[in-house]
Amino acid sequence: MAERVVRLPDVGEGIAEAELVEWHVKVGDVVREDAVLGAVMTDKATVEIPSPADGRVTWLAGNVGDLLAIGSDFVRMEVDGASERVPEAAKPASPAASALAKKADHGATTPRAPASAPPDARRSQPSAAPLHPAVERPLAAPAVRLRAREAGVDLRQIHGTGPAGRITHDDLDALLLRGRAGTPATSHLAQTAVTDIKIVGLRRKIAEKMSIANARIPHITYVEEVDVTALEDLRAKINDRKLPGKPKVTLLPFLMRAMVRAIAELPHLNAHFDDEAGIVHQHAGVHIGIATQTPTGLVVPVIRHAEARDLWDCASEVARLAEAARNGSASRDELTGSTITITSLGALGGLATTPIINHPEVAIVGVNRIAIRPHWDGSAFVPRQMMNLSSSFDHRVIDGFDAAQFVQRIKLLLETPAMIFID
Repeated sequence: MAERVVRLPDVGEGIAEAELVEWHVKVGDVVREDAVLGAVMTDKATVEIPSPADGRVTWLAGNVGDLLAIGSDFVRMEVDGASERVPEAAKPASPAASALAKKADHGATTPRAPASAPPDARRSQPSAAPLHPAVERPLAAPAVRLRAREAGVDLRQIHGTGPAGRITHDDLDALLLRGRAGTPATSHLAQTAVTDIKIVGLRRKIAEKMSIANARIPHITYVEEVDVTALEDLRAKINDRKLPGKPKVTLLPFLMRAMVRAIAELPHLNAHFDDEAGIVHQHAGVHIGIATQTPTGLVVPVIRHAEARDLWDCASEVARLAEAARNGSASRDELTGSTITITSLGALGGLATTPIINHPEVAIVGVNRIAIRPHWDGSAFVPRQMMNLSSSFDHRVIDGFDAAQFVQRIKLLLETPAMIFID
């Protein structure tokens, strides 16, 4: 037997380190070639590291949440044949490493398809045991595995309904719902357990980004009430008469078109602020980020060149990217590069919020829920569909007057939606 060292490959982006988010093996496990050893995260892409050969795991690089240097030892294994502790630079890139880098560049987050070899072993066996798989590892995306681990669910209990038996979020939800339905009421029992949950993966990336934004940016938040009765009437008529091939239109495409019109008059709000260099990068293209909640955390898919899209094109792209973000198929390019962001909690939007700017942008528009409220029309109170916009601005580069002008322009366009379509 000889030692084989699996090093953390270069997964793209020119990064120097990646975060360890999941181990799929433990010391003593017997694994087959191409079996997944573990997963690392860089930016918003989760990448699985395959085994280059059959062998037995003898050493693991660290614990979930650790940052590992590119090129450092990831896993050590006992394999048949001569030792392979040779520098990575001296070896040609393996097909698995090349495929891994390509996968990272496209932001893939779904697991590898099963190899033609038998499924890899996942259980410890005595050192004298023959090399063979002990238990087949269920197929599931990293996001599903994370939810299952947090809920204390063994994925082997679930029959996957996805392609090749892959376990989906719906499969996990069905099991959790059955569990809750069969749980006896214990409302009068005192609970004393404390659960420690380490902040890792996407949740840690979100925490780091929010901390930077909150620490560096002096926010000014401007809240304005908008009468969207006419817009909601127009939207209902558009959806009632929807032509084949046209998507259902929500409020967001109207807001996106209104923002494009407002930015044309106040272009310095469509910008990034490099606070270290003291430079504002004002963008001609309007790339609108849509803050989207997913099973693993908040991500911001980007509708590029909103200035060149009509209402239905905006609606189609919002729906496509939101679904891609939620199922983990969005690429890195689709999750980066926004110049201004919209955040909305839909029906849970509350009366007002204080959105945190998506650093290094200088503005974010927050959408609150629509509610019927009494509105004074000059002679009487009448019921109207009202919605608040809660928008935050980087006060270092955006004055309060410009922030107010921007929101008031959006308000005018939303309250008179025909103006959105008039050049």
